[in-house]
Amino acid sequence: MGVSFKRLFKLMIDRDLKKKDLRELASIGNSTMTKLANDENVTMEVIAKICTALNCEMSDIVEILSDEKEER
Repeated sequence: MGVSFKRLFKLMIDRDLKKKDLRELASIGNSTMTKLANDENVTMEVIAKICTALNCEMSDIVEILSDEKEER
């Protein structure tokens, strides 16, 4: 089971936000942004910071992938 942050990046495009903008709004570091871009695990604290900064729900930025979807 894994995660996908494609929804986050789509939301950023819709709101005309760059990675730098999100880093500043959510007070997250470069390494965390890299983890998000690579669909790696991040803490719930990071997810909460992003959701607060973007005024959205967790389901708006992250998708839980089943093993079947990951293999594609």
